[in-house]
Amino acid sequence: MEHLLEIEGLEVSFNDTAHALRGIDMFMDTGEIHGLVGESGSGKTVTSTCIIGLLPVPPGKVNGGSMLFKGREILGLSEAQRRRLRGREIAVVFQEPARYLNPALRVGEQITEMLILHLGLEKQQAVGKALELIDLVGLKGGKKILRRYPHELSGGMKQRAMIAMAISCNPSLLIADEPTTALDVTLQLQILRLIQSLKRRFSMGILFISHDLAVVNEIADRISVIYAGRIVESTTKARLFDEPLHPYTKLLLLSIPDAGKRGTRLKTIPGTVPDAEHIPSGCAFHPRCPLAEEICQHQDPETANYGKTGELHTAACHMIGKKWIDS
Repeated sequence: MEHLLEIEGLEVSFNDTAHALRGIDMFMDTGEIHGLVGESGSGKTVTSTCIIGLLPVPPGKVNGGSMLFKGREILGLSEAQRRRLRGREIAVVFQEPARYLNPALRVGEQITEMLILHLGLEKQQAVGKALELIDLVGLKGGKKILRRYPHELSGGMKQRAMIAMAISCNPSLLIADEPTTALDVTLQLQILRLIQSLKRRFSMGILFISHDLAVVNEIADRISVIYAGRIVESTTKARLFDEPLHPYTKLLLLSIPDAGKRGTRLKTIPGTVPDAEHIPSGCAFHPRCPLAEEICQHQDPETANYGKTGELHTAACHMIGKKWIDS
């Protein structure tokens, strides 16, 4: 079956010395919310910028790999071809909407621009469509909202306006790059529910990027865990939370706050994600791993499928099945 998006062996470096992505392998399907999870510096945003064709070149450089969107290779597209794809077929919602909404243009102008450019609508048609979109994402006020500038909107309203822009052309793939990080808990839940409802309404695939497994647990169908520029585990949400295989995934799960265990010390992962210019030899996680043995220091583990018949549960670790050490 053809996947909506299939990435194989994607390698990206900056200035030829910082290896941000070291062979990313992942796929997602239409109508699926796929969570991409990892600490800051793991390569989540670099992956998304490659998908939408916004990798800064130079200093960024794609050194290898393949990226198929609807069966079509998109890594080698020209900028003109990328522009036709970006916004129309692949759209993105960024983490901080205030940075990406144009402060000099009214909200309505920014939404209608998408509709006129990609769908060829007349001005009046675009305004009518924009009114439908802001109502769909829960922005009340009709034409008053369209006439406002971004600075006149709250953080949650800005994010809804950006979502309205992103879905305006009914894209097949929506990338949500930590869309709830800058919002309070109540607004986070509202945005998550909105994203779920839009997936059902438009049957789009959504790549939901986050550093927070608790948030991803609320929304994702499948989850890929990324560490130091490589996918270390990928499976369905249920299997990942019930039967995590990779030590990094297990530690991420242990670090999720539990309201039922107030007063207990949170688990933490010692150390930090390695700098892209200084990736350790062997398994990149071995300096922080409680299960690491000598082989982990010298040999990078292959990705293998540990799922049951007909299931995919991939992981890259030498220590799969080894008894867990509670540190």
